[in-house]
Amino acid sequence: MSRVTLYRPTTLEGALNDFNRYVESFFDDSSLSAGENRILNHLPPLDVRDTDTSYVIEAELPGYDDTTVEVHVNGGALTIASKNNGVAKSEKKEGNYILQERRQASFTRTLKLPENADPENITAAFKNGILTLEIKKRSETQKRIIQINKAE
Repeated sequence: MSRVTLYRPTTLEGALNDFNRYVESFFDDSSLSAGENRILNHLPPLDVRDTDTSYVIEAELPGYDDTTVEVHVNGGALTIASKNNGVAKSEKKEGNYILQERRQASFTRTLKLPENADPENITAAFKNGILTLEIKKRSETQKRIIQINKAE
């Protein structure tokens, strides 16, 4: 038997946050609620490191594998995209869902490569949901230490 309880927020801010979540739940993935936070939630987080010889990009892609992710370079832009992800709608599952948060989603993330990056020398690896890209720097632009001779 269901029981109805009286809702009493403890703060005005809590009440407004609860109200916003309530309204957003009606428009789950529609264009009416596609604010900046909702768009960012679908983009994989990236770490980008600058080493002496290369740039290393690590993208967190849980649930993806090397068959569902595509990486390509076009001019000075590197693009990471998914072909699909989540639970396929064609899969037959026994029972009725009470809650279903996994969805088929795709993303495209494009990064501008630095001028000293070599687009012909990129390697990619995928392990444990982490895509690692290593983009070598052109040798003529790498840092070189010049020996200073002592004056006589």
